[in-house]
Amino acid sequence: MIDPVAFQIGSITVRWYGILISMAVLIGLLLTFREAERKGIEQEFFLDLFIYSIPVAIIGARLYYVIFSWSTYRYNLAKVFSIREGGLAIHGAIIAGLVVFYLMAKRRQVPFGQVIDTVAPALVLGQAIGRWGNFINQEAYGSVVSKEFIAYFPSFIQRQMLINGNYYHPAFLYESVWNFLLFIFLLVIKSKDFIKDGDLFLFYVIGYSLGRFFIEGIRLDSLMLGPFRVAQLISLLAILTGGIILYLKHRKGMGFDAG
Repeated sequence: MIDPVAFQIGSITVRWYGILISMAVLIGLLLTFREAERKGIEQEFFLDLFIYSIPVAIIGARLYYVIFSWSTYRYNLAKVFSIREGGLAIHGAIIAGLVVFYLMAKRRQVPFGQVIDTVAPALVLGQAIGRWGNFINQEAYGSVVSKEFIAYFPSFIQRQMLINGNYYHPAFLYESVWNFLLFIFLLVIKSKDFIKDGDLFLFYVIGYSLGRFFIEGIRLDSLMLGPFRVAQLISLLAILTGGIILYLKHRKGMGFDAG
């Protein structure tokens, strides 16, 4: 088992999860700067965007998680603020982040479609990296699998997926690989003639949601809404909404701007 604590400096504990998330943010920012330069958008705009959107995204991720886990927190409200114990949902982060993106794009008079397209590849690559933090924390895994099945994976994954005497699906790995392939796909199509402002982000939304829908089906830690997995419901809604917007943009000439 991998120790989730990377190192300690006095009373300060630095965890691998935090290191990986910080790495994902830094790489994402550098990729965004490079894409912004290609599109002719000031890099300073995206630096400000990251500064404002990251804390808002964290709040959104936590709020989303708490809402759909209310039975856990309703009698102990102090735990709502215990983020170190876990409980952040990527869908909440994306929704909250998009609100910041829209408001800043409108305020600075930068085309909203270009803003979200510039960020889309960096976002999905960051998610691919971040899932390895779940791996080290032994979370976001799937159902029980046989020893014969887990033997197809590298030994370090086998050891980390051995939890309380059982092997589990490395669902984190499935999503990480899917997100990385989606990242490559976005890089390939970003300069194609058929791509309009906002399309790249819509392809990200549809692609990520498609993979998440199926991977969520094997996870054991899903947030539930009655008998339904919340992430699957949100993924279906995102696929449907993204597909409709793409259709309207290309068939009906609908714009996609903040201004």
